[in-house]
Amino acid sequence: MARKNLNRREFLKRAGIVTGGAMAMLALDPITSFARSKDDKPGENLMTYRTQHGTGEKVSLLGFGMMRLPRDNQELVNQMVDYAIAHGVNYFDTAPMYGRGLNEGIVGAALSRHPRDKYYVATKMSNYDEKYWTLDSAKEMYENSFKQLRVDYIDYYLMHGVGQGGMEQLEKRFLNNGLLDFLVKEREAGRIRHLGFSYHGDVRVFDWLINHNNDYHWDFVQIQMNFLDWRHASLQKGGWKEDADAEYLYNKLAKAGIQVVVMEPFRGGALSKMPDECVALLKAMRPTDTVAQWAFRWVSSHPNILTTLSGMNVMEHLIENVETHSPLEPCTAAENELLEKIADTMIGIPTVPCTACAYCMPCPYGVDIPGNFSFYNNAMNNKLLPLPEKSSPNYAKQQAEFSKQYLAHFKAEARANQCMDCEACLKKCPQGIRIPNQLSRINDILRGR
Repeated sequence: MARKNLNRREFLKRAGIVTGGAMAMLALDPITSFARSKDDKPGENLMTYRTQHGTGEKVSLLGFGMMRLPRDNQELVNQMVDYAIAHGVNYFDTAPMYGRGLNEGIVGAALSRHPRDKYYVATKMSNYDEKYWTLDSAKEMYENSFKQLRVDYIDYYLMHGVGQGGMEQLEKRFLNNGLLDFLVKEREAGRIRHLGFSYHGDVRVFDWLINHNNDYHWDFVQIQMNFLDWRHASLQKGGWKEDADAEYLYNKLAKAGIQVVVMEPFRGGALSKMPDECVALLKAMRPTDTVAQWAFRWVSSHPNILTTLSGMNVMEHLIENVETHSPLEPCTAAENELLEKIADTMIGIPTVPCTACAYCMPCPYGVDIPGNFSFYNNAMNNKLLPLPEKSSPNYAKQQAEFSKQYLAHFKAEARANQCMDCEACLKKCPQGIRIPNQLSRINDILRGR
C-alpha cells in the first residue's frame, strides 16, 4: 500500500479546515463544544468532543486505551471497537510493546475494518531496549507500526515514557541519535499528524522538553492524572518515585498551550479499592454513580484535556465509560471538594503506587508482581492489616488471616518470596517503584515481622 506523504499544510487543506473556522471552534467552551443533550433523538451520538488546537479535529473526550486488550480474542476486540466507534469514540491508543508485541497488530486488524476518517490512532516509539537506540533500529520499529496498524499515517505519535532514566536516557533514546529530529521531519511530511510524548518519572526531563517547546512544537503530551495524583504524587518519594504532582504537570502544559492526553485516570483500577468509608461518602452524594464514574468525571472536567484514556478490556467497562462521557457532566465545586478530602484520606494509607500496567512482567523468577501489590493494597485499604501499628492487640490475628488469604490466592511460584532481588523489573517500572523492596514488605508480613 502506497503511503501518502502529505505535509501538514496540505493535510489541513484536504481536511477542509480553514483558519477562521478553527479559531471559531476554539472560542467555544471546551467542555461543551461538541456535547449533545441526552434529550436528543434516540440513537444519536451523545459523546462529548474536544477540539484539537492545531487542526480543529473533533476528538472524543473518552479515549480507548488498548494496552489491556486480550491477545487471543480478536472477535471480542472487534466487537468493542465497533461499539466504541458507533458511540462516538474515535481515539485509540496502542504501542509496539503492549501485549508482548502483539497489540498493534490486534488493534490494526480491528480498526482497519472501519473507514480511515472514523478514527485517530495513537502509537509510540517504545525504544526502551538499547538495541533500538540507533537511528536505523528505531526507524524499523517506527515503520513496523505502520505495517501492524495498516495505516499510511499515524494521527498521534509519542515518544514513549520519557522521564524514566532521567536526562541521560532521553539523550540516548531520542537526542544523540537524531531520532527526535527524524520524528519532527516525519510530522512535516504528514506521516505523523501530531507529535508528543508520554511522561513518567524525572520531572527535570518533562521541564526540559516543555521549555524547548519552541524547538519541537509539541502537539500534545500524555501524563498520569487522577484525583489522588493531582496533589499527592510528589509525596511518594523516598525510593518509590521522583515525580511532580499532576497539578504541576497539567498547569505547565496549559500555560504552554499544549493539550493533555490523560493516562491512568483510575490509577490502573487502584481507585476502585479505596476504603469503604470513602466509597460511602461518594454514594451519599451520588447514590447511583460508581467510583469509576467519579474518577473519569473529575479528570474530564478539566478544560485542557484533549482525551482521557481508559484501559478497557471488557464490554461492561466500555459501555459505562461511554455513558459517562455522553455527554460529560462536569464535577461541581462541592464534588471536587469531596474528592480532595478523599485523596487526603487515602494518601495516609501506606499502599504501593502500582497501576497494574505490567511493564515489569514477566518476572524472570515467576513472581506475579502486579497481583502481589494489588492483594497487599486491598488488605491495607480494607484494614485487614493494622500497619504500621504492629503492636496492636489484634495484629497477630489479622496477620494470620492475611497469610491464609494470601497463600490461598497465589500459587507458590507467583508469591513474593520468589523474588531474588535481580532488579530486572526496576528499569521497566514507569512509577519508579522499588519493587524488590515492596515485595519484601509482603514477605515480612507473612513471616509475622
